[in-house]
Amino acid sequence: MNTRRVQDFVVKGKEVFVGLEDSKKTWKIAVRSEKMVIHRVSMEAKYPVLIQYLRNKFPECRIHLMYEAGFKGFNLYDELTEDGIDCVVIPPHVVTQPKVNRVKTDKRDALRLALVLENHDFKDACHVPDKERREDRQITRTLIAIQKDIIRTRNRIRKFLDFHGIEVFFPDRWARKEFQALKELPLSEPLRISLNILLTQLEQLWAHQVSLRTVLRQLCRKERYHKAFQIAASLPGSDGSPQSGLSSNWGRICRVSRVGRRSQASWDLP
Repeated sequence: MNTRRVQDFVVKGKEVFVGLEDSKKTWKIAVRSEKMVIHRVSMEAKYPVLIQYLRNKFPECRIHLMYEAGFKGFNLYDELTEDGIDCVVIPPHVVTQPKVNRVKTDKRDALRLALVLENHDFKDACHVPDKERREDRQITRTLIAIQKDIIRTRNRIRKFLDFHGIEVFFPDRWARKEFQALKELPLSEPLRISLNILLTQLEQLWAHQVSLRTVLRQLCRKERYHKAFQIAASLPGSDGSPQSGLSSNWGRICRVSRVGRRSQASWDLP
């Protein structure tokens, strides 16, 4: 009996558990069924290659696949679930691993994921938000990054002035008008060019901040987020605007579960 017929006999109509180790260019695959490894392969990191492999190699099988959350996000999860494959995404730190095994390669990791999936030996899988929520959440992430860049640029300007011994008599807490007033300082040409670049960068960041907050206000009007934004705006630490709570780490689903006679509530935030 050839290898192909042996494999068909082993897995036909059964459950298979696939461990996928993700990387930029290649995927390492390990497949288990009925407590044994039945196939291992390396392939190009493209979804059409993966789905063709699964359909051709394991027809009529119930396929379960696990991979670790990483830099590629949840696009692979979306494609697999759309094609009817049960997919589990887990944070890397929740996967159990024998302490005696200190050798780490992509092939070993794929085998480990397949084994963990088959034995259900993992703690918590990632909650995967739908694509709309993930895209809406990117506005929050971009706004947070812009706000950090604003702080860095303001600090660079202050350090620039300190380094060159330029004294300015402004309040301790500089507002926009103080930074704009720096354009009138009498400076040499090299210092003027350098300072103008920093001030231009700061003004661009402020403009991006305004546009992103405008988009957040538009998100507040979405039906799926409206109630959650109202709750966020009413909580302590918020300035009353819906986007302030969101931009301060509200990029997750908040669930409040109560048992017994108390109700269960679910609040959605992008």
